[in-house]
Amino acid sequence: MIWLTWRQYRAQFAVVLGVLVAIAIALIVTGPHLVGLYDTTVANCARHGDCTTAMAAFLKNDSLLQDLGDVVLVMPALVGIFWGAPLVAREIENSTNKLAWTQSVSRTRWLATKLGLLGLASVIAAGLLSLMVTWWSSPFDRVTGTPFSPSFFDRRDLVPIGYAAFAFALGVVAGMLIRRTLPAMAATMVAFIAARFAEFEWVRPHLMAPLRIVSKFATYAGPGSSPSGGSPINRADWVISDLTINRAGHVIGQNGGIGSNFNVSANGALTMVGVGRCPNKLPPPKIGSGGGPFGGLPSERAAQAFQTCADKLGLKEALTYQPINRYWPFQMYETAIFVGLALVLAGFCLWWVRRRVL
Repeated sequence: MIWLTWRQYRAQFAVVLGVLVAIAIALIVTGPHLVGLYDTTVANCARHGDCTTAMAAFLKNDSLLQDLGDVVLVMPALVGIFWGAPLVAREIENSTNKLAWTQSVSRTRWLATKLGLLGLASVIAAGLLSLMVTWWSSPFDRVTGTPFSPSFFDRRDLVPIGYAAFAFALGVVAGMLIRRTLPAMAATMVAFIAARFAEFEWVRPHLMAPLRIVSKFATYAGPGSSPSGGSPINRADWVISDLTINRAGHVIGQNGGIGSNFNVSANGALTMVGVGRCPNKLPPPKIGSGGGPFGGLPSERAAQAFQTCADKLGLKEALTYQPINRYWPFQMYETAIFVGLALVLAGFCLWWVRRRVL
């Protein structure tokens, strides 16, 4: 039965293998150059004081190959659509399942062999592609520094393996229930996207209890700093919510945030957008200063005034986040969830084919 399944799907296996080999060659040829470019430009940018320019220039390299991350993202869906959905549905449409099940091989063994061989091929292909893209993209990932973002997390390391296993099993179930190939392919795509969306919105943020920190509402850290201030957490942490609270602990501002925007009236009174009037004032704007929201004042002085207002009002920043040191546990938990769902769906397939007449 294994040999028969291999012969039946060897063309598909050869196409996938060819694509993986082509991608591997392209990444192996260009990868060392990217590492060297990173070491000579971005890694030493702090000495020259031009990190923003160096990072922006570096991120423009090999933009076409950077899009391979999208291939990792869509590959599991393609596996479910083109390998999973037709696995049983096409047999039913062509009535070849009746011939197969009248032979010495039981229908359970027939399906189990197909599930095992194609499922294993799907997982291996997704794992190899993810491994190659993760290795090649590592210089870019060090620059962006956002491991929890969907554009990174969903395309790197372990989770594509879980997605591929789940998508394949989902496609097989859709084909068995719908019994028509094209509708089963469409249903697989819709169900897979819905499952991924639900997992990202409602499951992933709570795989581990998020941490919460309340700190000073900082918008100004001194001369040369950004008026938007800095967060007390690592920039690579995953911020789930960022709220501004007043002295009483109530959320204030517009949707829980006030940004760094305020207005200056003609008499120098400050009004913080979404909060109200500030206790402190600025000197009235000079005649002929050009106006503007800061009355012609330098942005540094305006930022100092905004920080003084926030301090006098007792504003705090309440952050709910997942720290970067939880990245690998999140990868393992999410992979385990989708692999577990795949096993449940595979068990349902075996039960269905044994109990139902197709």
